Amino acid sequence: MTASEPEERAHPNDPLHGVTLQKVLEFMVERHGWHGLADQIRIRCFEFNPSIKSSLNFLRKTPWAREKLEQWYIYEQRKRPPQSRV
Repeated sequence: MTASEPEERAHPNDPLHGVTLQKVLEFMVERHGWHGLADQIRIRCFEFNPSIKSSLNFLRKTPWAREKLEQWYIYEQRKRPPQSRV
């Protein structure tokens, strides 16, 4: 497995099962905007000239940043009613 491949999730009840990093990032950008992401997770790719492509490259290479984004996404999903989840 390489750093660019998604990690295989072990359990189908995992809230990230079947959700790509790109979908997570796009959802969070749509919901909070780049400024909101930069406020919560202090990384340059969210603060300066942000794009999905550059952010995905960084998140795939930086486990701590990816983990923060994924945990925030899981928190957001648990707050939402089941019919409106991604």
